[in-house]
Amino acid sequence: MKFIFIVQGEGRGHMTQAIAFSHMLQNQGHELTGVILGKSNRRAIPAFFTREISAPIHLVESPNFACDKDEKQILIGKTIRQNIAKAAIFWRSLKQIHEVVEAEQPDIILNFYDLLGGIYNGVFRPKAQYWVIGHQYLIYHPEFKFAPSKGLNKFFFKFNTRLTALGASEKLALSFYELGSTNEITVVPPLLREDVKKLTPTKGDFFLTYMVNAGYGHEVISFAKANPNLKIRAYWDKKEAAETEQPLPNLSFHRVHDKNFLRDMAACKGLVSTAGFESICEAMYLGKPVMVIPVKGQYEQACNALDTIHAGAGIASDNFDFSKLEHTIQSREISENTFQDWVSTWPKTFSQILPETKMTEPDFILTQSFS
Repeated sequence: MKFIFIVQGEGRGHMTQAIAFSHMLQNQGHELTGVILGKSNRRAIPAFFTREISAPIHLVESPNFACDKDEKQILIGKTIRQNIAKAAIFWRSLKQIHEVVEAEQPDIILNFYDLLGGIYNGVFRPKAQYWVIGHQYLIYHPEFKFAPSKGLNKFFFKFNTRLTALGASEKLALSFYELGSTNEITVVPPLLREDVKKLTPTKGDFFLTYMVNAGYGHEVISFAKANPNLKIRAYWDKKEAAETEQPLPNLSFHRVHDKNFLRDMAACKGLVSTAGFESICEAMYLGKPVMVIPVKGQYEQACNALDTIHAGAGIASDNFDFSKLEHTIQSREISENTFQDWVSTWPKTFSQILPETKMTEPDFILTQSFS
């Protein structure tokens, strides 16, 4: 089978998922003929993605979140206005996607939660099957717990998720834990790269932190300055930052680097991170306790935080107070790590999905309730 990926470039999670899935395709004799990666001016494309994906990469301008001036909080109203203003740019991106699809003639287009992927499938209606994958599709499961919502945050999250999946014949919902599939979604384990599975975890003397928005760096610096006894290694994808910066003796900042980040993940005593799905999964696989800080204004991350607690992976916080995780570690009981068993079922899961997938008439009706 020939695949094309469409990958959202916000953060590192969707990119590492795409890498893991591409390796699984290779191992099972399928072909990845191209990757369409959504980009924006806010972020640089990490070098590890170009190195690891092993397929031609086509960059397209894609919708992105807009932040406040401190680069911390997501502003939904500003996000909508900015992306509407770029409608002509995004239309060109859709035509670029179509050119790639027409040239490659894939059997399956797999979208890693990029909004343009769903719009493309809905408008251009390619011959290929259209699949979507992400933790976000777990919202269609009856056991999924939604976070409390302010204003229209929940509505926009559900609406965006539905748009990414327009006409999808297969919705693969990544989950921290085993759940039964439904008529609408197939629940699957997290996608972790082989590099993670080869690591041998040790207990170091430092906390690891990853922040999807660079504005949280000031908060981390303030905490490290007030707590010189705690060592912290921080990773971010701040575009203009140096490879390594050391503002304090007990704190260093590093540009996102896949191998260095995983090395430090294996050696840290705990992960403190914004509530992105992938980093939490990596920590769970290595048996590292986590504390998640949902990005303000990003309702999806508030849901991730609830799911993190439900999975027994760690705690949630509204700030980068590393002492909360230090206290949790000291009082934590070591339990059996069944997460690795769940992750290891992926090849079998995939082999079951592929022959069962059939070409279906896409459902383009948008009148369903988003409440």
